[in-house]
Amino acid sequence: MLYRIKFISEEVDGFLREIKIDSEATFLDLNKAILDSCGYPDDQMTSFYVCNDEWERYQQITREDVAEPGHEDEDLYVMANTKLSEFIEDEEQKFQYVFDPFNDRVFYLDVKELIPGEHLDAPVVSRSRGEAPQQVDELDLNFAAATTGSIFSEEESGEFYGDNDFMSDEFDPEGFEISDGREY
Repeated sequence: MLYRIKFISEEVDGFLREIKIDSEATFLDLNKAILDSCGYPDDQMTSFYVCNDEWERYQQITREDVAEPGHEDEDLYVMANTKLSEFIEDEEQKFQYVFDPFNDRVFYLDVKELIPGEHLDAPVVSRSRGEAPQQVDELDLNFAAATTGSIFSEEESGEFYGDNDFMSDEFDPEGFEISDGREY
């Protein structure tokens, strides 16, 4: 069986993509088809959310296993191990696809048609209209650079008082008092 899945963005008027994909494909296959159809690199922690008719999220399908220790009994779905047929039974099934995890920016996916008796080896973009929104906001790019290193250029680093002269063995912790407002 094939699924014809349409997705749109609230950010860009006229943006639309439709993908035909086999029901036995995984959410990772759909993830790759979405990224390719938009010209996005595969370098974000994307995820899918299964939604009800009002687009309210109720089940997440993640890119990687993000189970927290002690929560192994919770249902966790990973894209590579989850077939589309596990969550798609009817037309109009809705999903959100998070393509910018820093700002929770999404595409709205809607299963438009179930096509029995047909199969595809690889997903096919059957309809493409408009330009995709920028995957990661410019501010996010600056933030990512700041969190992976210095927010300052190489020329600016080293120009701050004390940054190169700090000696940890000269630090006197008794010279600092930390107070939570209580008197002892």
